[in-house]
Amino acid sequence: MTTALIVFAKAPRPGLAKTRLIPALGPEGAAHLADRLLARAWQEGAAAGLDAAELCVSPDADDPAFANLAAPLTLQGDGDLGARMHRAFERVLAVHHAALLIGTDAPALNSARLREAAAALENTEAVFVPALDGGYALVGLRQPCEALFRDMRWSTSTVMAETRQRLQAAGMHWVELAAVHDIDEPADLVHVPPGWLT
Repeated sequence: MTTALIVFAKAPRPGLAKTRLIPALGPEGAAHLADRLLARAWQEGAAAGLDAAELCVSPDADDPAFANLAAPLTLQGDGDLGARMHRAFERVLAVHHAALLIGTDAPALNSARLREAAAALENTEAVFVPALDGGYALVGLRQPCEALFRDMRWSTSTVMAETRQRLQAAGMHWVELAAVHDIDEPADLVHVPPGWLT
């Protein structure tokens, strides 16, 4: 069974990336942290040693931060987050047996956690790493399932709870791994690795 990793990434530009952190860090500081988070996510993803890995980016592929990582690039395209995630799963699962999708906001998602998620997908239809704010930091699937993503109220504390209801309604079996912190709001900065904000 082949498993691919999709890393969803927004270009780490001032005023575009990590905008909810701008009150605490300023536009440049928020962009700098976004760049660190992007590099960490890609490094850990590559270290996981899955069968394939790509950066799926927005709003375009022209940012120097993407070029610096020398990663295979695809575009997220139009639509809300759910539409873009579903489209990425459809594309990748046409080639691979399973796919994991992560963002760049959870530095605790290291290569070992990614391998754990990939292993879980050998025995179940879906795997999640919940985020402690009520969302999730990783979703893995063996088949595309638009119902998990359509008309979701993203960036709210109910995303994972709503996802569980949708999984049950679809009759899907899933596994949840240990929850992690993600870095979205100023209060989350206590979970940033030491030295990243200097």
